[in-house]
Amino acid sequence: MKKAKNNTTSEYIKVPGSTKAAPAVAKLDTLNPNETASVTLRIRRQKSIDKALEKGQPISREEYAAQYGASDSDIEQVEAFATANHLSIVESDKGRRSVIVKGRIGDLEKAFQVHLTDYKDAKGIVFRGRSGDVCIPAALEGIVEGVFGLDNRPHATPHFQVARPAQDLTAPPAGAVGFSPHVSGGGFSPNQLNTIYNYPKNVTGKNQCIGIIELGGGFRNADLTTYFTGLGITTPSVKAVSVDGATNHPTTPNGADGEVMLDIEVAGAVAPGAGIVVYFAPNTDQGFLDAVTRAIHDTQNKPSVISISWGAAEVAWTQQSLNSFNEAFKAASLLGVTICAAAGDSGSDDSVGDGKVHVDFPSSSPYVLACGGTKLVTSGNRITSETVWHEAADSATGGGVSNFFPLPDYQKKAKVPVSIDTKFKGRGVPDVAGNADPQTGYKVRVDGQDMIIGGTSAVAPLMAGFIALVNEKNGKPAGFINPKIYTAAGSCRDITKGDNITTSTKKGYKAGKGWDACTGLGVLNKL
Repeated sequence: MKKAKNNTTSEYIKVPGSTKAAPAVAKLDTLNPNETASVTLRIRRQKSIDKALEKGQPISREEYAAQYGASDSDIEQVEAFATANHLSIVESDKGRRSVIVKGRIGDLEKAFQVHLTDYKDAKGIVFRGRSGDVCIPAALEGIVEGVFGLDNRPHATPHFQVARPAQDLTAPPAGAVGFSPHVSGGGFSPNQLNTIYNYPKNVTGKNQCIGIIELGGGFRNADLTTYFTGLGITTPSVKAVSVDGATNHPTTPNGADGEVMLDIEVAGAVAPGAGIVVYFAPNTDQGFLDAVTRAIHDTQNKPSVISISWGAAEVAWTQQSLNSFNEAFKAASLLGVTICAAAGDSGSDDSVGDGKVHVDFPSSSPYVLACGGTKLVTSGNRITSETVWHEAADSATGGGVSNFFPLPDYQKKAKVPVSIDTKFKGRGVPDVAGNADPQTGYKVRVDGQDMIIGGTSAVAPLMAGFIALVNEKNGKPAGFINPKIYTAAGSCRDITKGDNITTSTKKGYKAGKGWDACTGLGVLNKL
């Protein structure tokens, strides 16, 4: 760590990977130093979990907290630092390795040696931003691995798209949020995929819990009852958990409610016997991370599989974020929790627009099951064709090669190419795929409206539902399945036609025999 000086004689050091650029939007002179905010500090583990991971034997959340969580002494040092800087302790959690503190903006700026400013983006959203590094006292070097929440700019986007009229397919994709719904027939009820994809029979996900991460929007119980009754399915138990003050807050069908309802209805229709817990958090790097760690280490609800349909290109994240999220997913693998994440909806560009190829995070974490998209066509319940999802105008499955995470061992025989632009030998995305084209999408109900929605956002909860069925069938959690599916013959049905080459970059990847950076190993239907 590099050393810096604060306004006193105390020696401060920079938190590695905390560097951020100032937001490229309008700066405001409105920040009140007496306004309060919360910050999450991620604390190191007591000891490495690598040897435990090699054994492949899941442990309980309680065992994890005791053996591999943050130590009492490290937490005490962080709490003492907070108290000395007039910050109050909101929560300290050994398993999550998190200390959440709260205080005045002025005190937070001094404590972490940052300058915070209000900004306003093109959508009129006002948020705090910063540039440069976050600093901590030298006494906390090695103890604090990341600091989140000083900057609360909107961070991730939901990866879903609404079906569009046929005449609009050559127009730029509207994206999910803010797009007027159009239903012209077609689409699948999610439970149809159980038969079409040959999911396990005579199981419903009973005694399983599916966790869903949401960074906005909400659900209405009346809609869920209407929807599942219409499918002839008993409405699953759906519970909302508040993280960092966010709540279940449904608004209108052309907002983030589409993501929330898509996730719940797809997972619930595939595995109607499973309980569903939705973790609502603010759309910030702090909120996202806190929701993930809350779900993974939830000793009350104990999800065995977690679905994440929000993300952003790797270049949009700080290194401390990439590392902290990845370490959280690594912990999930030891706990026997499967993490499913959407691979993105804008092809190889991932909405960056710099002429280069990018992959989406958190799907690029090597401890996550990255979920790409296909276009599924059937006759009844018989598949007539399934190709890479690539609608016109760069509406396509995400996929490619990570520029941050090295190639994991389980992909060493998958013939993953090096990254097109950087030549980095990185983790290949996705691992698996499923129906995602909005034109062949999923029938859902959002805020009283029947809609057809697609995107890789639908594939993450689809896989989560599938994992819940497998868990019930096998009587144990599938856990970290990536190494297994890369070595087990017949676990996936290969998709060999199509590409995700975007018109903005004229670069990307083509499907082919075996693993590819469009649909991974193919459609997962056996574990």
